[in-house]
Amino acid sequence: METNVIEQVFGKDVFNDDVMQAKLPKDVYKSWKKTLESGADLDLDIANVVAHAMKEWALEHGATHYTHWFQPLTGVTAEKHDSFLSPASNSKPVLEFSGKELIKGEPDASSFPSGGLRATFEARGYTAWDCTSPAFLQEDAAGVTLCIPTAFCSYTGEALDKKTPLLRSMEAISKQAVRIMKLFGYDDVKKVACSVGPEQEYFLVDRDKYLQRKDLIFSGRTLFGAPAPKGQELDDHYFGAIKERVASFMKDLNEELWKLGILSKTQHNEVAPAQHEMAPIFTTANISTDHNQLVMEIMKKVAKRHNLECLLHEKPFAGVNGSGKHNNWSIVTDTGINLLDPGKNPHTNTKFLLFLAAVIKAVDENAELLRLSASNPGNDHRLGANEAPPAIISIFLGEQLEDIIEQIVKGDVSSSIQGSKLDTGVHVLPVLKKDATDRNRTSPFAFTGNKFEFRMLGSSMSIAGANFTLNSIVADVLQDFADELEAADNFDTAVKELIKKTVTEHQKVIFNGDGYSDEWIAEAEKRGLPNVKSMVEAVPYLTKEKTVKLFERQNVLTKAELESRAEINYETYSKTINIEAKTMIDMAGKQYIPAVIEYVTSLADSINSVTAACAAADVSVQTELLTKCSSLLAAAQKALLHLEDVTEEAATKEEGQEQATFFKDVVFAAMNELRAPIDELEMIVDQDFWPVPTYGDLLFEV
Repeated sequence: METNVIEQVFGKDVFNDDVMQAKLPKDVYKSWKKTLESGADLDLDIANVVAHAMKEWALEHGATHYTHWFQPLTGVTAEKHDSFLSPASNSKPVLEFSGKELIKGEPDASSFPSGGLRATFEARGYTAWDCTSPAFLQEDAAGVTLCIPTAFCSYTGEALDKKTPLLRSMEAISKQAVRIMKLFGYDDVKKVACSVGPEQEYFLVDRDKYLQRKDLIFSGRTLFGAPAPKGQELDDHYFGAIKERVASFMKDLNEELWKLGILSKTQHNEVAPAQHEMAPIFTTANISTDHNQLVMEIMKKVAKRHNLECLLHEKPFAGVNGSGKHNNWSIVTDTGINLLDPGKNPHTNTKFLLFLAAVIKAVDENAELLRLSASNPGNDHRLGANEAPPAIISIFLGEQLEDIIEQIVKGDVSSSIQGSKLDTGVHVLPVLKKDATDRNRTSPFAFTGNKFEFRMLGSSMSIAGANFTLNSIVADVLQDFADELEAADNFDTAVKELIKKTVTEHQKVIFNGDGYSDEWIAEAEKRGLPNVKSMVEAVPYLTKEKTVKLFERQNVLTKAELESRAEINYETYSKTINIEAKTMIDMAGKQYIPAVIEYVTSLADSINSVTAACAAADVSVQTELLTKCSSLLAAAQKALLHLEDVTEEAATKEEGQEQATFFKDVVFAAMNELRAPIDELEMIVDQDFWPVPTYGDLLFEV
């Protein structure tokens, strides 16, 4: 029987557990597994054997180099390649790879964002092997490279990456959740892992057209562009038949992902034209984070093979839906118990209700941090724009759990709303089992059966920030719960009282209605829920005393590390808007305005020619077009000069909050002023004169 393509390729480029078991001596493999399970430091002798086996496996697959693959605070991955060559012999190559080289690398720490943690002259930094995430091979024009997932820290020990806080937060939530489980009598539970499945949205456009748009090249989004005659209003793209060219891309993408052991499961067209989605099966948070970074990199790489360009920006096109990344999060014991699974009768499932109460409290008390964890300059275009969740953090629990919460608050818990049968009215169709709860796409944080779906993340973002934030805030609440319950005289009574007290105090964050409605904005304000409307407004919450206390208590981030991240966030925002503004200045001055001048000149020539040939001819149409275009051209030139001025002024502002705020309030407004007349001109000027592909060209010609 022929082997299925998934079985043929799945995990073939991963130094996974099966490969290790086959390549390592039995005693070494056992020691390795024990180290992994206990979280102890890896013995150098064991590391040397693992490194040798890893090198031999990589060489068998054609590798010539290895790299410590890490995730600095740029939001993308980084790597420095070294060959396996050793200086041991001058006459022939000797290929070596030691345990020391496996465990530690040394990239330049001063050239990555550090938010003041490292001075320019302080260059030393370290990468440390994350042995919980398997090594893998990547093949490209440079050949085959062995990639070793690592954490990245400074010479003085501060985290300079996105992985280190995530790993720390995973330890924090595991420690506190295990304490709770022991109180419920689960002494066999030694570890609790957070499980994550991130859905990835993206756009595909023709690469030749992409290369004609400086705004897409430099900023990832169209900074100019009038709406196409058709958008998404017919809802015909969503889940529609996948075009051949896109299907071919998806086929290649799946095979590349499967080779790396990435559980690519679902693919479909999304709401906007040219927009698509890929969703994986759940895995542990750090591996899921590594995998999602690879997904984004490989999407871009595979797209180019098909003469396509993959756009991961949150809002590549105005007027149609942007792209997000739904972060599905749950917590599971090493014995296989999903702590967010309500079971058939959640009203009697005290363990579930306690963990649910912990999440509700954590989200209510730390809404601003969750908002920040989903913030980048691109996502500001989506949140609260009736295409993504509102910027107000609330929790959707659904009819069944909301009913139970109301019963708990009233003090009389007696039942759970059960699912029913759904009769379609067609005899040849089966009667379907109907869930006890509907779903809510307008909720930023929705319970979806046995997990929470954090729906606010932007499509280009690393999922590490959202998950280390979730892990940390829930761990902090669980620590308080464990302290209180461990000291209780009667656990059963104490746990019920704790659940009731918690949900009563924090039920204001629960909302099952339409998050897009104006009524909800007013209601949320009455409830005292924060409405943080932009990334710049969210950043200050990172260094509040309450935040510092929480992250230091959970050993996830220090005050210095939090301050550095605040500085980097401000810098990222300012630099992003600055690049966009300069790109607009370049495009308007060198492309749009010259094209419109050429068009109005042709109009003027046309009027003169017609009038010269026949003085009585009606040239009112040409005259009206000439007048309107000339007026809009003047408005564009005035707006261009203003944008140049305010962009120069922004450079004089103090770096940090002041400069970022100026970019948000002044420069961004000036960008919109320049866009308006040029977009209007696009609807008037002859297509032969227009210098770049339009929305219609980009969105509908793949």
